[in-house]
Amino acid sequence: MRTDIDTADLERQVWISLDMVDDPELDEPITDMGFVERVAVIDGQRVEVDFRLPTYWCSPNFAFLMAFGIRRELEKLAWAKEIDVHLGDHCFGDEVNEGVNSGRAFSKVFAQYCDGADLEAVTETFLAKAFDRRQEAMLVGLTKRDLSAQDIVAMRLDALEAFAFDGEEERKQKPRYLSLLRSRGLVRDPQDPVFVTWEGAPLTVASLPEHLDRLRGTRINMEFNGAMCRGLASTRYKEVEFGPDGPSLVDFIAGRVPVRNDATLRR
Repeated sequence: MRTDIDTADLERQVWISLDMVDDPELDEPITDMGFVERVAVIDGQRVEVDFRLPTYWCSPNFAFLMAFGIRRELEKLAWAKEIDVHLGDHCFGDEVNEGVNSGRAFSKVFAQYCDGADLEAVTETFLAKAFDRRQEAMLVGLTKRDLSAQDIVAMRLDALEAFAFDGEEERKQKPRYLSLLRSRGLVRDPQDPVFVTWEGAPLTVASLPEHLDRLRGTRINMEFNGAMCRGLASTRYKEVEFGPDGPSLVDFIAGRVPVRNDATLRR
């Protein structure tokens, strides 16, 4: 067993990796959503992550995508030789946990447990929504800075990269939008137009208003779902403090006692 291990530093690396895993429906990091319940690094080479979802019946599709997203990001840590991902308190938990820790290909596991669903098609749908939400933040931010519709649709990759946004949401979404543009292959050259549809068609002055209306609808739907998930999670997993003698009978009657009493490691 190694004795020169900075466990706290390794745990921070794990949390940074988990920040890269999004809830596919909400396009929000699972860490921001409070889904990660426990992180542990053992002997400097084994990583254990427990996560949970807002309800017992959350879609198995979402659960699998997040579980394998966790594993994918942790596998990028060179020192992580063993990885155990555990979904708790979920109707499909056993299947998710068996699948993600089996070593089998994600696509085969996903098809087996999700009624033969095509992983690529499901992923494409969620990425398209994420793209729309991130792009809307860019377009709205530029509009707030009084750029004309012509200036916006004519903007090139290098210009957006150099643009300094004022708002927190725009600053947050800019690198995420650029990342999706590149991974999708929608931009390659600094002079490529930076505002295109998910299918690659450039936006025009004439199409911009209707396009923005559609993006707004996507964002509102995602924000509503996100607020609902946070509310359900906060109700299901109550974070409460008890007195030195522990919970009283009143606490049990009022439902203030959490369902689980596991020690939780958070940042």
